[in-house]
Amino acid sequence: FFFLFFFLFLFFFLPSTAMSGWDQGQIFFSDPIAEGAPPTARVDVHRQFKEFLREFRTEDGLFIYREQLRRHYNLGQYWLEVSLEDLAGYREQLAAAIRAKPAEYMPLIEKAATEVADAAVGREEGVAVQPMQVLFKSAEDAEPIRTLGSAHVGKLVKVSGIVISASTVRSKAVELTIQCRSCRTAKKWPIGAGFAGAQLPRKCDREPVGDEPKCPPDPYDIIADKCLCVDQQTLKLQESPESVPPGEMPRHLLISADRYLTNRAVPGTRCSIVGIFSIFTHNKSREKGAIAVRQPYVHALSFDVDIHGSGRTRSTFSAEDEETFIDLSRDPKIFDRVVNSLAPSIFGSRDIKKAICCLLFGGSTKIMPDNMRLRGDINVLLLGDPGTAKSQLLKFVEQVSPIGVYTSGKGSSAAGLTASVVRDVGSREFYLEGGAMVLADGGTVCIDEFDKMREQDRVAIHEAMEQQTISIAKAGITTTLNSRTSVLAAANSVFGRWDDTKSTDENVEFQTTILSRFDLIFVVKDEHNEARDQLIARHVMNVHLHAAEREPSEGELSVDTFKKYIDYCRRKCGPRLSQHAMNKLRNHFVSIRAETHKQEQERDKRSAIPITVRQLEALVRISESLAKMQLQPFVLEQHVDEAIRLFKVSTLEAALSGELPGSEGAGDHTSLDEMMKLEQALKTRFPVGSRISEARVLAEFAKQNYAENAVRKVLAIMLRRGELEHEYQRRLLYRVR
Repeated sequence: FFFLFFFLFLFFFLPSTAMSGWDQGQIFFSDPIAEGAPPTARVDVHRQFKEFLREFRTEDGLFIYREQLRRHYNLGQYWLEVSLEDLAGYREQLAAAIRAKPAEYMPLIEKAATEVADAAVGREEGVAVQPMQVLFKSAEDAEPIRTLGSAHVGKLVKVSGIVISASTVRSKAVELTIQCRSCRTAKKWPIGAGFAGAQLPRKCDREPVGDEPKCPPDPYDIIADKCLCVDQQTLKLQESPESVPPGEMPRHLLISADRYLTNRAVPGTRCSIVGIFSIFTHNKSREKGAIAVRQPYVHALSFDVDIHGSGRTRSTFSAEDEETFIDLSRDPKIFDRVVNSLAPSIFGSRDIKKAICCLLFGGSTKIMPDNMRLRGDINVLLLGDPGTAKSQLLKFVEQVSPIGVYTSGKGSSAAGLTASVVRDVGSREFYLEGGAMVLADGGTVCIDEFDKMREQDRVAIHEAMEQQTISIAKAGITTTLNSRTSVLAAANSVFGRWDDTKSTDENVEFQTTILSRFDLIFVVKDEHNEARDQLIARHVMNVHLHAAEREPSEGELSVDTFKKYIDYCRRKCGPRLSQHAMNKLRNHFVSIRAETHKQEQERDKRSAIPITVRQLEALVRISESLAKMQLQPFVLEQHVDEAIRLFKVSTLEAALSGELPGSEGAGDHTSLDEMMKLEQALKTRFPVGSRISEARVLAEFAKQNYAENAVRKVLAIMLRRGELEHEYQRRLLYRVR
């Protein structure tokens, strides 16, 4: 009676909507995995994604994903790339669900793509359908690596940076076949994606029949031959140098790439990655007290890599930016504006700034029919006295270059500049980790204190500076990495300051092989000139007084505009030589070689800075960079004239005499031969160990018709080299050596 009454109550008094759906032949079930979600949420995701692949069409009426599935499947490439923006435009709730719980829905999405591919492609009887891999791409802004935290765990994120190391491709099981040792019962055991591990069941599922004994604990063995495996690769992603706050260390993030995403990036590649931010237990954190500590990583779902350029993510320029840059290039004074915008807080050094601007814009890279590559990047070396703002110029170039890496010679090794082979702690395998010149691929490397580097470390960058590749043959790894970068180096002379009594090869301790790879070599000297010193002092005081409120002067570009303009010119313009420019360069190179040969014959000594065919190519690159500043398609004679002038006041004069006429502050100097003759006379007159007053030295050499300024200059140079020392309150000079 009670049950009859309860049934009648349900039938007559409950609303009809509560019972709707039961007579439609549907299957109802409970899903313990989808916690807190509606019972049919997983079914809806599977069904809606299938509808999206079948029904989505562009404005032109093309079914792009259906066609992409058919094309890739027929080519044997079992992957599909889906835009999250297209998915959100088709069904926003579906895109939001995937962003919130990607790890939960990815198996359903890939299953739906496999079913659509099976229906779209006619396959033969008995041939199993291949599972599809779904890659999600997104046009949204990347999330900075240092802002990723616990709130992002399990969510879909997009990160960008530089790949600094890549492991070898390994096989990872996604489905284990395990078998009981006692009853020989086998079953499948799935494993999660990424770095997720597997914990085998502790007891056998089979119930004993009759008097059979129970299976012992931990009875399962893995049958390796019947496991389903996929390729997996581990990458290490580092923050881009321009996004690291000053004084902070760049952050790293592990990336897990599998199947068709392996071997997509090499060290030095700049890329954006869409993936699932997850955590895993690191081997090192399994000690006592670290049970709840987990290591973050990203399970990659797509790679956006710039394969055809410098390795960085593609930059986009708006129509307004392009119009601004084109108007800027038509300005007849664009060259002066660019030079004035380079480190405006540094006084003078105009020729050096022009050379650095040429380095930033670069020449045109040429690839020959036989795949031989001629570099278009320009290398510049600054040699000279301390306190001439060499390091400040390097720092500014790092800031304004589209890709800039700054390093110091004393703290840099050959492996740190090129690439190193590192052993993985977990797998004990070797993998490559790119150095500064690999990470700056497509940009500029600024090397300060270049003379403080060890000779064997300096030799390591020879290949990177000319061939622009780095070849590795270590620990069984033989490969070649790209290093398409410009080098801006700063160094002091052997004696700290430039010694005017010595020739160039005595002031410079670099080998000819490294000097010939620099397109422009400047000798920067701190000359004593009262009028120029007053101008420098006034400029420095103004900088300190108005540092906070300084505005760009008239015609000067802001740092952001300058950086964008450099990037735009490097991407959009590749000038070539005109016939007149080619003839002029050829004739000038022949005359330079003849002049250098004549000078060497007069001195009966080869120059430390050689003038070779590389210098002819340097003139071509400088001319192309000057044309690129104006977005000119061809190099004109005016560009060649300026390139020849820059070459004359830098490399050529340094090679011939060590002097730098034409630069600021260059006055009348005592000739090199006269100073060397005077130094020899001083050493002959005062042997080692003798003491004499400075007044007596000046008096004796005045009788021999030597200028007092020249004698004082030679004494100062000998004191700086440590050959003389002051004694008795600077009244006497002591000859040490």
